[in-house]
This record gives sequence, structure tokens and C-alpha cells, in this order.
Amino acid sequence: MDVVFKALADSSRRELLDRLRAENGQTLGELCERLAKSGIGMSRQAVSKHLAILEEANLVATVKRGREKLHYLNPVPIHEIAERWIGKFEGARLQALSALKKNLEKRHE
Repeated sequence: MDVVFKALADSSRRELLDRLRAENGQTLGELCERLAKSGIGMSRQAVSKHLAILEEANLVATVKRGREKLHYLNPVPIHEIAERWIGKFEGARLQALSALKKNLEKRHE
């Protein structure tokens, strides 16, 4: 999990993950082009290095299609973080919301 946190610590890598979340299965060239269009100046080499770190953290999976390498977001490590760090708090919050809803419905009747 340390590798995932380290990968997510960088805003450029989070931006790449956001780009893949918006449109999965992009090549390095497509990612670079879309970043440039949005005003984010990052060299092809920098994007490639960031993608390698994301792959190492298992946040990005790749598939070769001919000469192209497609990059896909892998949400599983992020889900595992949510389960470990946030999940235990959700039960109490959902119960509180359910109780609030029931109380408001009783008052409305």
C-alpha cells in the first residue's frame, strides 16, 4: 500500500489517473496531446515516467495492441485504500442517515 500512496502523492500522476478515468485505454501520445490541450505542460518523457510509477503501483494496467500500448485505470488499489481507511466509518454514518430519515418522515406524517 505504501507504493500506492507514494504514487498518489504526486499531482501530475493524479492528473493522469483523472484523464484515464475520463477516457480509459489511451496511448502515451494521446495522453500527452490531451494534457497539452488542457494547458498542462509535461514532456512525453515525464508522462512516460509517471505512467511507469503508476504501473508499478498497479494503478494503471497496460495492453499492447500492435505497436501501441494502451493505458487503463485500475481502481482496485484505490478501492482497497477506501475499504481499509474509510469503510469502517461508513456503517455508523449510514445508520445515522437512516435514523435521521426515519425521524424526518415521522415528523412529516
